[in-house]
Amino acid sequence: MKYNFDEEIGRRGTNSIKWDFTDKFLGAKDVLPMWVADMDFKAPAPVINAIKRRAKHGIYGYTGRSESYYDAIINWMKIRHNWEINRNWLTDSPGVVAGLSIAILTFTKPGDKIVIQPPVYTPFFDIIRENGRQIVVNELKLQNGRYVMDFNDLKSKIDSRTKMLILCSPHNPVGRVWTEDELNELGKICAKNDIIILSDEIHSDIIYDDYRHFPIASISEEIAEETITFIAPSKTFNIAGLLNSAVIIPNKKLYDDFENIKYALGMHLGNTFGIEATEACYKYGEEWLEQLICYLEENLSYMKDYFDRNLPKIKVIVPEGTYLVWLDFRETGYSADKINTLLKERARIGLNDGRVYGPGGKGFERINIGCPRSMLKEGLERIKSVFG
Repeated sequence: MKYNFDEEIGRRGTNSIKWDFTDKFLGAKDVLPMWVADMDFKAPAPVINAIKRRAKHGIYGYTGRSESYYDAIINWMKIRHNWEINRNWLTDSPGVVAGLSIAILTFTKPGDKIVIQPPVYTPFFDIIRENGRQIVVNELKLQNGRYVMDFNDLKSKIDSRTKMLILCSPHNPVGRVWTEDELNELGKICAKNDIIILSDEIHSDIIYDDYRHFPIASISEEIAEETITFIAPSKTFNIAGLLNSAVIIPNKKLYDDFENIKYALGMHLGNTFGIEATEACYKYGEEWLEQLICYLEENLSYMKDYFDRNLPKIKVIVPEGTYLVWLDFRETGYSADKINTLLKERARIGLNDGRVYGPGGKGFERINIGCPRSMLKEGLERIKSVFG
């Protein structure tokens, strides 16, 4: 392989949230951090070089997005996901969560209901509550080690106040890559009830063999008219700190309304280096990504085999995409509180408590395998030292 994903790169002392702020976010110091969703790999060399070239200029004023920037996104979506998007559909936001918040403020009113599908990415709960909207829980069902959507439950909970659904695709933390049929069914329900879909597709580039990501807006024109899609190179190429994402809105009225509120909030400007890095990622990052996915698949295989051999009571919910893995600790017989205490205080490893992902998360933990295999091995050995 051209890229060395086994390289260990020290991150302490860089103000890394993952490494330097575990005391604040996990309540524990000096733990091996395998929690927050950024990887411990260097970004691709062409991306680093693009940032260096821009940095050498020495003036970092307000920065716009060129047509070559948008062309890079359009070409990437066509090549990677077989979705031909129009330049007029593209806008931006300073991160996917910020974009979701803009959309909530634009298309819903205080008291309106927004559907989410837990256990799911924690900020979904926050941006709904903090903006004065109501959460509607459409909990995923775990069937034979694989999560599925509960469409009957969803239909039963829709009423006149239900205005929006936030889709996590691929799903964080359970790792599902939704099939075309699943997305079509979901999209039809939303279109029939005039429910806007906010599709968070930030993990869509990291898909394992035998699976394919379908942007939900690519399923049909009817669904596209009800959908706002959020993508970013941040998870794919490990540049989350550069805060730049793309927003795809085929419906012109939704597009115009989104833009108006974004400008009103003063969120229309971009990060100079984030813009440069995004274009470089989508133009030159494919070879790096293909090698990354192979490495992650090997990490996943190693971890699953390790648990099967050494910790059979801890079940791996095998992901179909993402570098995040959902672990089921329920057969250990410990309470959720005890599990977290043992992991942090005895194993000295920082994972994500499943309860923060809402209903269905109790007794689970999320682990990040986007790291050198040596770090993964150490983490698994620490877990075994307590639960083995």
